[in-house]
Amino acid sequence: MSRRPFASVRAKTTLGATLVVALALIAAGIAVLLSLSGNLAGRADAEADGVAREIAARIATGTPYPALDLPDGDDHPVQVVDRAGRALAVSKGLTAISGTGSSDVRPEASPSPGQDDDDDDDSGTAGAGVVTGHAQGRATVDGTSAEYRFAEVEVTDPEGGTVLVHAGAPLAAQRDAVRTASFVMLAGLPVLLAVVGAVTWLVTRRALRPVESIRREMSEITASQDLSRRVPEPGTHDEVARLARTTNETLAALETSVERQRRFVADASHELRSPIASLRTQLEVGAAHPELLDVPGAVEDTVRLQRLAADLLLLARLDAGERPGRTRVDLAELVRAESAGRTGDRVEVRVESAADPGPGEGVGAAGSRAQLGRVVANLLDNARRHARRRITVTVRAEGPWALLEVADDGTGVPESERERVFERFVRLDEARTRDEGGAGLGLAIARDVARRHGGDLTVTQAPSGGACFVLRLPRAEDPSPAGR
Repeated sequence: MSRRPFASVRAKTTLGATLVVALALIAAGIAVLLSLSGNLAGRADAEADGVAREIAARIATGTPYPALDLPDGDDHPVQVVDRAGRALAVSKGLTAISGTGSSDVRPEASPSPGQDDDDDDDSGTAGAGVVTGHAQGRATVDGTSAEYRFAEVEVTDPEGGTVLVHAGAPLAAQRDAVRTASFVMLAGLPVLLAVVGAVTWLVTRRALRPVESIRREMSEITASQDLSRRVPEPGTHDEVARLARTTNETLAALETSVERQRRFVADASHELRSPIASLRTQLEVGAAHPELLDVPGAVEDTVRLQRLAADLLLLARLDAGERPGRTRVDLAELVRAESAGRTGDRVEVRVESAADPGPGEGVGAAGSRAQLGRVVANLLDNARRHARRRITVTVRAEGPWALLEVADDGTGVPESERERVFERFVRLDEARTRDEGGAGLGLAIARDVARRHGGDLTVTQAPSGGACFVLRLPRAEDPSPAGR
């Protein structure tokens, strides 16, 4: 499998910024050149207008065409034509012209002003010249060809004849200016792009330096597997600082999870060792002396192992994020079902419900019936181990919540220990044997299941002085078909 070539964020950012600036500079340069060219063309038009108007004024005052004092063709080529396009007068040395609508540059026997063959019947007074348009073309004067902007002026001579005066202004200055500006821009573009690239490279390097520190530290943490280490947090308040804080929070959560997992494995191994060793001893004694085999004890150890294995499996499923079902579970009915098999217990279980537990009625919660049944069984087992004579289970609704309270008349739980009792493998009464006190997983499982269902499990003091465990679950109003 081939690996793709490495491209750093800094290189990509520098390249992207340079390309964007290059495109912006090219667009701006084109706009400047077009504007410059337009302005210079406008100035040439104005210059050509002035020359054409001056000649038109002379024609309007009756100056004969051969006697017109036309400017030099190099600077301002002039062509005077009638409406038929015949040349009446041209600048000295003008041998070719284009862009004026007439290419005639050889005046014939020029008529006097007013003798226009196409306007024999026209009569009137001379009129001032009127600019009728502009065009771009070429003119050849004394063998040299160049580009010009031509102005067209229409004028009426004293005899009523209408002629067109075409006067040109050179575009050499415009071409030189545009060429010079283009050269300057092209020469300066690489320099500007180099400056932009260098600045972007340095700024990006400075901005990404904390990211590289975070990456380096994370690499060392991975190599050393020391989850107690943390990445450096920059003093800024930008995205990199938030990334560092989030990374440290993730490392802290991961450290807690790994430590909890290690402790869980150690405690599970410790808890499994005792019943396995006891069962092995009994079986070895039974193999050597069948008459001494304690069958009830072996069965009891086997049951303990089975329960512990089931608890560990459930905890593993909960830690893996297993989602509970959404079946509507009637809590009062569930309590009665769990307590029905405890008729032989020394402690009486009394169930009190604020609603009639008929089909589809009562106080219901949405979730897994099997898991919620496990919670109720664990709470009843815990209360049975600590109660003197009675356990009271109350089921009631409180707004959007379904509450299940299990209270005993034992010694209760000290306030300083009310959170610790929900930790795994914790038994407050260390004098209690494992057979009597269990493995210390029941309450931990009960709280984990409650929280997976969107609720919680807490402990307070019961009115009788014992412990009162309160299971709070989101209430399910509408019954749903039986699921899990």
